[in-house]
Amino acid sequence: MSETVHPLLEVRSLVVAFGGIEAVKDISFKVMPGELVTLIGANGAGKTTTLKAITGTLPSSQRSGEVFYAGQRIDQQQAFALPGLGLVMVPEGRGVFSRMTLRENLLMGAYTRDDAVQIEEDIARWFSVFPRLKERQSQLAGTLSGGEQQMLAMARALMGRPKLLLLDEPSMGLAPMMVAQIFEVIRDIAQQGVTILLVEQNVRQALAVAHRGYVMESGRIVLQDTADQLLNDERVREAYLGG
Repeated sequence: MSETVHPLLEVRSLVVAFGGIEAVKDISFKVMPGELVTLIGANGAGKTTTLKAITGTLPSSQRSGEVFYAGQRIDQQQAFALPGLGLVMVPEGRGVFSRMTLRENLLMGAYTRDDAVQIEEDIARWFSVFPRLKERQSQLAGTLSGGEQQMLAMARALMGRPKLLLLDEPSMGLAPMMVAQIFEVIRDIAQQGVTILLVEQNVRQALAVAHRGYVMESGRIVLQDTADQLLNDERVREAYLGG
């Protein structure tokens, strides 16, 4: 008899309001271990607010509902405690430490760890995945291009050895060639066993790498299916893929 597999992340009846305006309206979804799940939708649909509600990084707001990670309720946890549990987010806008070198940024990603030898091994590992970063490891992060900063933000998050990686709009503001590279890396990270929840406006690219997807509109989840089914859904094609 096979063991029951439980969700790594489960969001139940999440509502987020700013003043009297509901940005997220009673949504529920789950991410299973080993999955790459994408949350797609237009700008303003509530995707980023959902990620910030999961991680406790929202500005002043009213939030209700429950968030479970690895079977543990975390919606009352402080945000700084989550990386130690294995849940890490790469925020929209990248947020690198601009006056630190690339290498120092990676070490900041490992701040919860004390295994020095393994930390060095992980730096080498992610430099092999992101060779551009290795070439520039002594540069200040603020001197990098937008695409290079996105790579650095992802590598820094991975230095914490997360079980669940939340990615918020990783392709935003990047040139098409860099977008393709970023999604190749996302696919590679997922294949290495990291569970990923990806928030993305580039619907075609997101569904191309994901196992499953949820479509958000005006704070609600209006569709959910496998990525292949959503790519071929007429409603998704008309709304996000140009028909």
